[in-house]
Amino acid sequence: MNLKTVFRSTLKSAAVLSAVAGVAALTLTATTPANAAKAEHRASGKKPTVVLVHGAFADASSWNGVIKRLQHDGYPVVAPANPLRGLASDADYLRSFLKSVQGPIVLLGHSYGGSVISQAAAGDPDVKALVYIAAFAPEKGESALELSDKFPGSTLGPTLNSVPFPLSGGGTGTDLYIKTDKFHDQFAADVPKSVTDLMAATQRPVAASALEEKATEAAWKTIPSWDLIATEDYNIPPAAQRFMADRAHAHTVEVKASHAVSVSQPAAVTRLIEQAAHATTR
Repeated sequence: MNLKTVFRSTLKSAAVLSAVAGVAALTLTATTPANAAKAEHRASGKKPTVVLVHGAFADASSWNGVIKRLQHDGYPVVAPANPLRGLASDADYLRSFLKSVQGPIVLLGHSYGGSVISQAAAGDPDVKALVYIAAFAPEKGESALELSDKFPGSTLGPTLNSVPFPLSGGGTGTDLYIKTDKFHDQFAADVPKSVTDLMAATQRPVAASALEEKATEAAWKTIPSWDLIATEDYNIPPAAQRFMADRAHAHTVEVKASHAVSVSQPAAVTRLIEQAAHATTR
C-alpha cells in the first residue's frame, strides 16, 4: 500500500489554503515596521543566520538539539513554524519571514520542509546555502508524494490517520497524522519512546494536498546545497534521498538514523550546517 493509494482514498477536491500565508505575512508586516523586523533577527558578527524549517508530523521543537549546539558555536538561529497547508502558500509564508532576517542565511529543511525551502529561496540573494535533512528536493513539476513513491521503501501510508477539515473557501480538505501507536517505529525508531510519545502527541498535521502539490521553483539549481541522507528512514526512502542529492550535486553525508535525525543525532546535523556555513559565507 503506497502513499498515493491512501491519498486518493481520502483527499477530496479542494483549493489550497493560500489565505494562511497571506494572513500570516500581513500580521508580520502590520505589527512592526520593516526596519524593526530586520533588527529583530539581525545576524551577529560574521556568522550567517541559520533558518530551520521543520516538515510534516513535527514542529519547530524538533530542532532543539541542533539549535542548542549552533547557539553554543555563536550562530544566530531561528526556527519559524511551517504552516503545512500547501507548497505555494507555505513557501510564500517562509519567503516573507526570510525578509526579516538581515545578512547571509543558511536555510535548512527537514522532510517536506525541503520542498518549502526549494521554493521559497528561489531568487533570494541572501540565501547562501541550502541544507536538506532527510528531505525532499523536488524539480519543477514534481511533488513530494511523487518523489516518495519513485523508489520502494516508504512504509508511511498504512500508518496515517486522515482527518477532514473545512476549507475557508468552501469544501473539505484532509489533514494527515501518523497514528500514535505507530509513531515511534515509523518516524523516530532511534529516539527513546518516552520522547516519541510526546512527539506523537504534539505532531503538526500536513494537508494531504500539500504533499501532492507540484513545485514551481528549484532553488538548488542556483544555490549550493548540502544533503544529509538518513539511511534508516521509513518516510522518505534513502534511495529517493540519494537520487535528489545526486541530481542537485549536493555535498552529501549519510547517517545511520531514522527520519527524525535532527532529534536522534543533532550533532551530525549541526556539523553539516556548519560545513555549509563555512563554505559559503567566508
